[in-house]
Amino acid sequence: MLRRIVVEKGMVEGLPAADPRITSFKGIPFASPPVGENRWRAPQPAKNWDGVLYAYKFAPISMQHIPGEDPEIIYSREWNVDTSIEMDEDSLHLNVWTPAKNADEKLPVFVWYFGGGLQEGNTAEMEFDGERIARRGIVVVTINYRLNVFGFLCHPEITAESPEAPANFGHLDQQYGTRWVKRNIAAFGGDPENITIGGQSAGGGSVMAQVTSPQNTGLFQKAIVDSGLTITAYPSDFFHEEKELSQAEQDGIKFFDFLGVSSLAEARGLDAVFLRDKMVEYKAFWGPIIDGKFCVGAANKLFMANKCQLVPMMFGHTATEFPDRPAVKTVEEFNAFARESYADDADEFLELCSSSNGSISEMLYKSTVSHLEFSIRLLGNAKARTGEKTPIYYWVFNAEIPGWDNPGAFHSVDLWFFFETLAKCWRPFLGKHYDLARKMCNYWANFIRSGDPNGKDADGSNMPLWKPFTEEAPNRMCFYDQIYLSNKGPDKLMKFLIRQYLKKQK
Repeated sequence: MLRRIVVEKGMVEGLPAADPRITSFKGIPFASPPVGENRWRAPQPAKNWDGVLYAYKFAPISMQHIPGEDPEIIYSREWNVDTSIEMDEDSLHLNVWTPAKNADEKLPVFVWYFGGGLQEGNTAEMEFDGERIARRGIVVVTINYRLNVFGFLCHPEITAESPEAPANFGHLDQQYGTRWVKRNIAAFGGDPENITIGGQSAGGGSVMAQVTSPQNTGLFQKAIVDSGLTITAYPSDFFHEEKELSQAEQDGIKFFDFLGVSSLAEARGLDAVFLRDKMVEYKAFWGPIIDGKFCVGAANKLFMANKCQLVPMMFGHTATEFPDRPAVKTVEEFNAFARESYADDADEFLELCSSSNGSISEMLYKSTVSHLEFSIRLLGNAKARTGEKTPIYYWVFNAEIPGWDNPGAFHSVDLWFFFETLAKCWRPFLGKHYDLARKMCNYWANFIRSGDPNGKDADGSNMPLWKPFTEEAPNRMCFYDQIYLSNKGPDKLMKFLIRQYLKKQK
C-alpha cells in the first residue's frame, strides 16, 4: 500500500483507512497560508517542508460561523455535530484516499468541492469520507477553500494590487488545488489525465464556475453537478447571481467602513476571529464576481451558450430541494404577477395555475416547479438548439428518508448515498437504503472512470441502464426506493415556463 510518498514539496505519510486496503492522507497543504499579505490574494505556492509530513488528521476548517450552533437547523444534527471543530484562516489543505498499491496504476481521480452556500462547510464533514468511492478503484480528493468574506471580498485596492486575479479567491483555491492534483496525483497512483471534478449545492455551483472559466482548458475531463445548476423559473434572487467587479468593489468599501478601517493594509492586519464575527454581524452574502479573468460571465448562461469546457457531465437533485414559485401573498398579487410577467400569455399561465376555489394556497401549489428540473430541461433545449452532443446524465433522488423529523428528500441528503456513508448517519437506515447507496455510488464511480455511469452491481448483475438526457429523449434516472429510468417530458406548466424564459432571452 502507498503509505508514504513524495509530492512536490516533501514527503507525506498517510494512515490505513477503516479498510486497510485504502490509505488516507489528510491535511496536505496545497498553497501557502492565506494570511497577512496573502489575505484576499490568489493562492500562493506552498513552502517545502523538511522530514515527513504526517497527514493523519483533517486540517482546520475555513473561517465561518461556528458550525452546529443552532440545533433547530437540520444540518446541525445531520453532520455539523461538533461545535468545537478546529477553525483557522490557514486552511488551504486537501485530503486524498487511494486504493493504489503502486504509483504507476493510473487510477481515475475524483476531486470534490463541498457545499454550504460559499459561506460555510468543510471537507471534514463525515458524509464526505472518500473511502467507499476509493474502494471502487478511484483516487478521491477533497479540497478545502476560502469562504464568505475571506474568499469573495472585493475592493479597489485589491484590484489595483492584483489586476490579474482581483476576485473569486475561494474559486481560485479550488482551481489551485485541482492543479496541484494534476501535478501530484500520479504519486498516489492516480491518472492526471483522467480527473473528474464534482460538487453539491454551492460545490455544484463551483463546478459550474470551473467548467465555464476560460482558464481551465484541459484541467479535468468530466464533471458532476449535484443540486448546482440553478436557473429560476420565476424572478428571484435566492441564488445570488454573479456581481460585476465594480459593484463588488463598492460592497467592499462599505464593509471596510463597517470594520472601521480605511485601507487594505489595515484590514489585513485584523484578527481573523474578529473579522469573522464582524462578517457574521454584517449579514451580507459574499459570492462569485464577474472579474473578466477567472469568471467572464454568469456561469449558467455561459454554459447554456456552450462557452465552457465541453466535457461529459452528470446533473441531478433531490425531489424536494427548494420549491420555485411566484413571491406573492394574495390572489390579487398573483394575478398582477401574471399580467406583469407574461403579458399576452398571462391567461394561459393563470389557467395552468387555477383552482376550483380560487385560493392563493392552491394557486401557489399548482404553480410550484423544481428550479433544478427547470434548469436541466433548459440545458437539454440549449444542447438541441446549438447541436452540441457532449453527453449529460440526469438523476432525481426521492428515496424515503427515515427519522423522527420526517424530512423528505431534503437538500443534500443524497450525499449520504453517493458517498455510501450511511453508517455514519444517526438515521435508522435499512437494508433497502444500503442497497440504493451501493448502486448510486457505483454509478458515480463508473462515470468517474469512463464518462459512462453504466456497469454491474456487486453481485455481477447489470444495474438499470442509464441513458443520456436530451430534449428529445429526456431520460432521468430515478433514485427512489427502487431505481428506474424515466423519459417523461415536461408537464404543461414547465413547457410554458421554458417557453417564456427562452422568449426573454431573445
